[in-house]
Amino acid sequence: MTTFSFLDDYSEGAHPDILHALTESNYIQQAAYGEDSYSAEATARIKAHLGNTFDGAIHYVASGTMANIVSIASCLRPHEAVIAVSSGHIVVREAGAIEATGHKLIVVPPVDGKLTPANIEAALASNAHFPHMAKPRLIYLSDATEIGTVYTLDELRKISALAKQRGLILFLDGARLGAALASSKSDVTLADIASLVDIFWIGGTKAGALLGEAIVVCNPALTEDFAFHVKQRGGMLAKGRLLGIQFQELFGVKNLFLENAKHANAMAAKLASGIVSSGYALDAQTATNQVFPILPDSVISALEQLFAFYVWRKSDNEHSVIRLVTSWATQEHQVDAFLARLAQL
Repeated sequence: MTTFSFLDDYSEGAHPDILHALTESNYIQQAAYGEDSYSAEATARIKAHLGNTFDGAIHYVASGTMANIVSIASCLRPHEAVIAVSSGHIVVREAGAIEATGHKLIVVPPVDGKLTPANIEAALASNAHFPHMAKPRLIYLSDATEIGTVYTLDELRKISALAKQRGLILFLDGARLGAALASSKSDVTLADIASLVDIFWIGGTKAGALLGEAIVVCNPALTEDFAFHVKQRGGMLAKGRLLGIQFQELFGVKNLFLENAKHANAMAAKLASGIVSSGYALDAQTATNQVFPILPDSVISALEQLFAFYVWRKSDNEHSVIRLVTSWATQEHQVDAFLARLAQL
């Protein structure tokens, strides 16, 4: 029997407008390696959202792991380390990619999926026996977090102030930044982020693009020779135009970047509401496009006959937490079908 996937937000191809733009531009010759007019226009459109004081640079790469590797490794000297929560994507989902660049990860417990000034301070205090310990230098955040929670503007301001006070680089992984910015729980804008962090990236892959992420280098001190890091890490595509065209569309007149995320979030909110109405609890607040219900294992087995999703972790001997992810392409009838089946069990 055919199953519908709630595994992730990149099981579909790309938004039709992006496919149309790629097709329409197919025979138009352009300069290579990101020097094309589409990438230039995409950069201009993104910069329009970053505030009048933005004085940085934007580079395009194909994947989120590549964005993290290039961004983090470009910022650090060999003896410098990264502070991250234990649930962070670079800690548990990137096969040691950051460690493979030679940089230690200093891991702290998350609070609602997030880093806090308190656990950053704790990491600094417990990693200060210099030169015998790696030196904490970069703070790794992700918005949305691995459990779908989001940072408030006040939280980001406090972490940014601490980073400046302690001479640390603040980096934000934006794989699901669209979902975070579109969340009803968020009061943050792209301009806010650009003013508070040193470097971040805007995820296109999970926002309706075929592939692609835009690295935004906000701190002018980090922009010099950044393109060399992209090239050396294998991130500079000869056909860089393919990334530029997609971000040109995501940040075009339809504002697909946010509109796609709003739809995904709305579908997740409907899932979460229906699950709670059926008498089940959630392991984490649903703020974006990820839902984490706690279900009996017998119910999970029955749902797996019709739907694909990750069993995230065991809750107790008879219950587990599953992860349901919605996307720009999730249709409401698919959500309704899941909730209807759940209500039958």
